[in-house]
Amino acid sequence: MKSKHLKALIAFGLSLTMLTACGSSSTTSSSSAKSSTATTSTATTSTAASSTTTSTTQGTGEAIRLVNGKIEIDNQLKAIAKAYQEKTGQEVIIESMGGGVDIQGQIKSYFAAGNMPDMFVIGGDGDFANWEGKVADLSDTAFAKDTDFGYKDAEGKVVGFPYAVEGYGITYNADVLEKAGIDPATLVNYDAFKAAFEKIDSMKGELGLSAVASVAAESGQMYWSTGNHILGYYYTGGLERGDNSIFDKALAGEFDSARMTEFAEFTELLFKYADPTVLISGTYDDQLALFAQGKTAFITQGNWIDPSLPEYNVTFKVGLLPLAFTKAEMTNILADCPSWWVVYKDGKNVDACKAFLDYLATSEEGQTGLVKDAGMISPYKSSTVVPDAPLATSLKTYVDAGKTSSWAWSNMPEGIAQNAFGLVFELFAKGEIDKTQFVEMMQTTLADYIANNK
Repeated sequence: MKSKHLKALIAFGLSLTMLTACGSSSTTSSSSAKSSTATTSTATTSTAASSTTTSTTQGTGEAIRLVNGKIEIDNQLKAIAKAYQEKTGQEVIIESMGGGVDIQGQIKSYFAAGNMPDMFVIGGDGDFANWEGKVADLSDTAFAKDTDFGYKDAEGKVVGFPYAVEGYGITYNADVLEKAGIDPATLVNYDAFKAAFEKIDSMKGELGLSAVASVAAESGQMYWSTGNHILGYYYTGGLERGDNSIFDKALAGEFDSARMTEFAEFTELLFKYADPTVLISGTYDDQLALFAQGKTAFITQGNWIDPSLPEYNVTFKVGLLPLAFTKAEMTNILADCPSWWVVYKDGKNVDACKAFLDYLATSEEGQTGLVKDAGMISPYKSSTVVPDAPLATSLKTYVDAGKTSSWAWSNMPEGIAQNAFGLVFELFAKGEIDKTQFVEMMQTTLADYIANNK
């Protein structure tokens, strides 16, 4: 591609960034099959919330309403809420959103309409900046004293409830790798993955695969996977837990060119061996179905797909690996709290929310629902509930061995994946920019987004 064409793409990307950023509060139309479910659920539950938050439930007071950002655990949370109501009489309305839905934009719309939920999700510093001064101090709760993963504000007060520890990288079909004669423990760097991808690609027919990997890079619906999760390995992959030196440099508007080049090479490898249809236009559901049906050896998702695997009657063994993009060995997996739930301090149900959160964290029923049923790893020291789900079990081996790196992507400025990085990944996936141009465009997009969103 000529330099003039590249500059035009950069200009287009940045103009789209500015336009989308200005109108992000109402962006809910770019939803995947996964988030279409969320949107339907949202429409139903928000209507219910509007009519029930001023009513009483069996004389116990107002219903409390939670906006959850993980649609894949919607059913599990609703089951927990039902059990809690049966035990205490307190109704809890679960409103789940996910996939391509602009969750923060939706919550801002609720705020503007005077329809705020009692509890809602934040993904990190970027999201918290929207609600600073509007959320309750939860430091006096039982859960806050039982975890090191609570989200804290600048004053050190616990304001965010951690419901799980999650990890991600690249998930593999262990049965396929065994048939191909590949030991997953050897997949620790770029060269090892390249050799494995090439070997599996040459054996697709006998292995019954349509592609080596299931990767989705359509920016409207999968920006969160590319521009947050995959890119997250650039920030902290291979680093000691708590080392945010690369991320801090990015937060100042600059990528490390050598490291970004290595990342681009690995991304190019993923795209080369991905199913082309899913890569260019697939939704989250498309990406998951391809892997769950045994049609690929890998998928670029984390242990949050555990609750969905039984729905596809998956019988093959699975495991998690770091997205080892570097030439040097990378054996730490990215693991942290995926997000937190905060309590709207100006609502009427703060104490009821605290009681529900303590129930989730400290009761066997709450922990069983989150860990066993939803496939999470508990962030609570006193919890004795361990996961049964295969990917959560695989992740726990990294956590127990201290082989985790923290994730930092959630602390980037709000909307940077949706409004900026996602488009660059899509152009790269489509072959409209090459590896060198990807590095250049990522740097320019980062610098301009940081400068325009200070």
